[in-house]
Amino acid sequence: MSSKTFYFELNKTKLFGQIWQPKTPKAVVVLVHGMGEHIFRYTDFVIPKLLENDFAVIGFDQFGHGKSEGKRGHCPNYEALLNMIDVVIKKGEEQFLNIPIYLYGHSMGGNLVINYTLRKAKKLKGIIATSPFLQLAFQPPKWKMLIGKLLLKIAPSVALPSELEVAAISRDKNEVKIYEEDKLVHDKISPMYSFPIMESGKWAIKNVDKLKIPMLVLHGTGDRIIAYKASEEFCSKTQKATLKLFDDGYHELHHDLCKEEFMETIITWLNKNLADG
Repeated sequence: MSSKTFYFELNKTKLFGQIWQPKTPKAVVVLVHGMGEHIFRYTDFVIPKLLENDFAVIGFDQFGHGKSEGKRGHCPNYEALLNMIDVVIKKGEEQFLNIPIYLYGHSMGGNLVINYTLRKAKKLKGIIATSPFLQLAFQPPKWKMLIGKLLLKIAPSVALPSELEVAAISRDKNEVKIYEEDKLVHDKISPMYSFPIMESGKWAIKNVDKLKIPMLVLHGTGDRIIAYKASEEFCSKTQKATLKLFDDGYHELHHDLCKEEFMETIITWLNKNLADG
């Protein structure tokens, strides 16, 4: 296995990326992290498992996250988030010639890979979306939504505390502790990040008929952050999507008690998808 760092610029912002390569990659997975975190939160389990099975990985830190530049928790606009994926896919095409490319996104990243697939024609082999942010699992107070929408118009870059229920990311208390102590993790979010993500989640469910690429969606029924019912609704409207639910699973299935079964499901699906041609 080898790894190397790369940087790219988008919307006058320097963004960080990393490539992990097994000896003989049979496909490459472009990995898109969730809100408030960073790509190196996947190096303890997800990325090693993919590498063990001969899948190369390209990951990056989104605007205002991890080692990328930008105000914490803020982005230029939703289109810039999709363009970022476009740039990294092209990087994958250059780095790994003539092998299939998959998109894998978690939470907000799941929202992005789904919307990228529905909105942009691209020769991708398949999509993996874990706990995709299509709809919140709770209803924010009306006053907070009204203030947020006002800020979106007059001060879209104001980053406020996300008030994430950290205990809801995993049933493994050690994983919660690791998250809390990670200095690259932040709890900020701007109206420009939050509201377009929520709207694009609704849009994705309404436009699921545009899905032409095989997709695997994984979600835990104990997710108190993002609604698994929205994943059910999305997948029920297309034969292109396969849904795997994990009973009582929390938001970060890759850090939850079911993580071994979770990764086994992904690897099995990837290998079958490759074999199907």
